[in-house]
Amino acid sequence: SLASTAITCFTRGLDLRKGTEDVLCPANCPLWQFYVFGDGVYASLSSICGAAIHRGVITNAGGAVRVQTLPGQDNYPAVNANGIQSQVLSRWASSFSVTAGAKDTALEAVGRSVSTARPSTGKRPKKTLDKKAGNKDCKADIAFLIDGSYNIGQRRFNLQKNFVGKVAVMLGIGTEGPHVGVVQASEYPKIEFYLKNFTAAKEVLFAIKELGFRGGNSNTGKALKHTAQKFFSLENGARKGIPKIIVVFLDGWPSDDLEEAGIVAREFGVNVFIVSVAKPTTEELGMVQDIGFVDKAVCRNNGFFSYQMPTWFGTTKYVKPLVQKLCSHEQMLCSKTCYNSVNIGFLIDGSSSVGESNFRLMLEFVSNVAKAFEISDIGSKVAAVQFTYNQRTEFSFADHLTKEKVLSAIPNIRYMSGGTATGDAISFTAGKVFGPVKDGPNKNFLVVLTDGQSYDDVRGPAAAAQKAGITIFSVGVAWAPLDDLKDMASEPRESHTFFTREFTGLEQMVPDIIRGICKDFLDSKQ
Repeated sequence: SLASTAITCFTRGLDLRKGTEDVLCPANCPLWQFYVFGDGVYASLSSICGAAIHRGVITNAGGAVRVQTLPGQDNYPAVNANGIQSQVLSRWASSFSVTAGAKDTALEAVGRSVSTARPSTGKRPKKTLDKKAGNKDCKADIAFLIDGSYNIGQRRFNLQKNFVGKVAVMLGIGTEGPHVGVVQASEYPKIEFYLKNFTAAKEVLFAIKELGFRGGNSNTGKALKHTAQKFFSLENGARKGIPKIIVVFLDGWPSDDLEEAGIVAREFGVNVFIVSVAKPTTEELGMVQDIGFVDKAVCRNNGFFSYQMPTWFGTTKYVKPLVQKLCSHEQMLCSKTCYNSVNIGFLIDGSSSVGESNFRLMLEFVSNVAKAFEISDIGSKVAAVQFTYNQRTEFSFADHLTKEKVLSAIPNIRYMSGGTATGDAISFTAGKVFGPVKDGPNKNFLVVLTDGQSYDDVRGPAAAAQKAGITIFSVGVAWAPLDDLKDMASEPRESHTFFTREFTGLEQMVPDIIRGICKDFLDSKQ
């Protein structure tokens, strides 16, 4: 049988390269997060594992799936099946179907699938390197934010250290496994050690044992904010593309406010968990500033990120479930991904050579690219500018903060008709549309759509835009000269320049543009 590729809950049909591919879906994917379009035949924008569960090929326990690439089609229907509601899509450039995959390869891989993430005492043959490498199935950079306040006291502080030590060992720390550091919260936060300091469980355990109790108020908010801002820098050992996690241990309740710290952590792409121990009793509630402190700080208020232990005594049984959460990297909803951390501006040629019906095809292309991203006030954003000799901002990044609003605004763009001054249009967009977001957390992309020769210079304005941190993809149709397209595109030019003779060919390019944006996002310094 073909070797199966392990994929994530979010791998989509368009991420696969071969016509037929055997893949392995992990267990415990969060059903409510799946994007699935169609029924039986699925648009390639769909999650593969989501489609397989929808089709009944696997359950949420994961397993082997064979994916067959199919041509695109019109009208993918919405059907509710096996706990997943698929969505309607009017048309898409390619599709896939799912059937049950080869069983034999499935078992070993599911045994160590991402979400069950057993510590590395699994049934695998012992390799001499394995111990050093750690648990490769658990991808996480974790800060344990421990409680060093008078609330907890010296005795329980020691029990807390024991618990954190057990969690650290079970995680399977190693060069290729999870990395951890510790911050102590009291009056002022103190970073005890960073991710880069130790990559072996033995060393981490020793460092935890050595921690001294500081005492003072329980200023967890201050410590959480400090940790989110300072702890996860590349020079302190954070790794690109690995989820950043802060596990906050709180005995009782905080002395300060957690809300602002929670917002900062989300902005920095950090997933905050709160482990609350001995939570306030009825008679203590009068002393608690904000009873909802847990909900304000966690990454998402969906139950997954909060964890309760009644006391610090007898906590061994709580170690494994916490480790399983920390290793479910599919559920780390606050991590920055290309889908939720980009601004995409579309610069659309409205010149008279395009014509009304082809202009509609350009708008459809814009919608199909936008559809792939998670657009929200804290996520990705989309803007559109139409140009002839003049420019018109159809909507800016701040105008539509949900995917629904963006997708209903695009078809309402009215065709201008006129000349073609692409260079001016790039300068206008770089200043007016990208200017306001240039210091924001998202990476900036500009997709230029044009069907002809520009009357002005495009090279200068494009170089200036790129210098301002905007990555440019140029998409040419019909009479657009290749030299112009290459002059506008970011480096490497080949992978940022697209051309099709006919407007109907735009649809085929959608997956490549999405893939290109994601590749650039991952290669950037985020």
